[in-house]
Amino acid sequence: MMTEGMKNNHALCSWSGGKDSCFALLQAVKQGFLPKVLLNVLNEEGKISRSHGIPSQILEAQAASAGLPIHLISSSWNDYEENFTSALSGLKQQFDLSYAVFGDIDLQPHRDWEEKVCAHAALTALLPLWQQDRESLVMQMLEQGIQTMIVSCNTRMGEYFLGKTLTPALVRELAALGVDVCGENGEFHTLVTHCPLFKNAIEVQVSAKLLHKEYWFTELLLKK
Repeated sequence: MMTEGMKNNHALCSWSGGKDSCFALLQAVKQGFLPKVLLNVLNEEGKISRSHGIPSQILEAQAASAGLPIHLISSSWNDYEENFTSALSGLKQQFDLSYAVFGDIDLQPHRDWEEKVCAHAALTALLPLWQQDRESLVMQMLEQGIQTMIVSCNTRMGEYFLGKTLTPALVRELAALGVDVCGENGEFHTLVTHCPLFKNAIEVQVSAKLLHKEYWFTELLLKK
C-alpha cells in the first residue's frame, strides 16, 4: 500500500503485453499508484517484442486502449540491461516517476535484476504479484476480467495451444499436462486482448504459426 513520505505515486509499468504485467498494473492501481507510461523492449529490428514476439502495432493498440503512452525501445539481449536502464532513467525524468511495476511472481533472479536496474535509475521496483500462488493468480486474472490468449509456447506444449484463449478449463488442461499454469518459467506467453484498464478490446488474428529454436510463436495481425 502507499506509505507516507513518498515523493509521489507515479509509476511506470514494464509492459510485456501479457497477463502478468497487466495484472500487476491492475493491482498497483488498486494500491493507489498512478500509471504514467508503459515500457516495452522490441527486438533489434524494432518490429516485435523481445520476450513475447508481439508486433509493435498491437502493443501500441493496447496502450491506446489503456489511455497511456508506451515507450518502445529496440535492443539485443547483449545490450538489454544498458538500454533498459537508460530508458528507465529517461522516463523517470519525463514523467516524474518514483516507481516501476513488474509482473514477476517468484523467480528471485528476476526480482534481483529489476531492483538493480531500478536502483540505477533512482526508482523503486514494485512487484504486486510476488510470491502469490500461481494457479490462484491465474484464476484471479480471469475472474477480474483479463482476457488473454496464448501467443507463444515451448515445444512440449506444441502449436496446438497457440491462439487459444485462457479459460479455467484451459488452465486445468495445462495443469494436467504438468505445465506451469502461469508460464512463469517461460513455458508460454500471452497477449491481453481486453481488461479493466482498456476502453475497448484489441482484436487480433493469428496469420501463421512459426517454430524457432524449440519454441512456437504466432504471427499476429491487428484487425482494423
